[in-house]
Amino acid sequence: ASAATMSADIDTLNVALGLEHEAIAAYQVGAESGLLSKGVLGVAVGFQSDHKQHRDVLIKTIRQLGGKPVADVKHKFPVDKLKNEGDVLAFALGLEEGAASAYLSTIPGFENRDLAKAAASIMGVETQHVAILKNALGQKPIEAPFIM
Repeated sequence: ASAATMSADIDTLNVALGLEHEAIAAYQVGAESGLLSKGVLGVAVGFQSDHKQHRDVLIKTIRQLGGKPVADVKHKFPVDKLKNEGDVLAFALGLEEGAASAYLSTIPGFENRDLAKAAASIMGVETQHVAILKNALGQKPIEAPFIM
């Protein structure tokens, strides 16, 4: 791959890494909120673990490609608006939907097709998180047979 396409792939991976940093921090906020029931807390911690694994693989891949992984930053979450378990779940759902959409948009842009496959794999996990969160909120987990 040319240096320009490699650089573009690294930049895309760093955007994904930023999303994973955000998700890890968000699930930490939810876990520490005291608003989640024991069962939901267990699921949230499991989702956070998924995001930590995504983060670790992204960091390793960016370094293998000769890039520098973006550092985590201080995240600003609407903590004052989280009043109950439903609020925390809705907050997590919004982040997961954003992450799934972001991964979907990156897939066609990767020059390295192995990276596109990896992004698709992570997107699959994000969409599973979305379906589970929607179900927990009493929403239809899958709205349509196709996502456009």
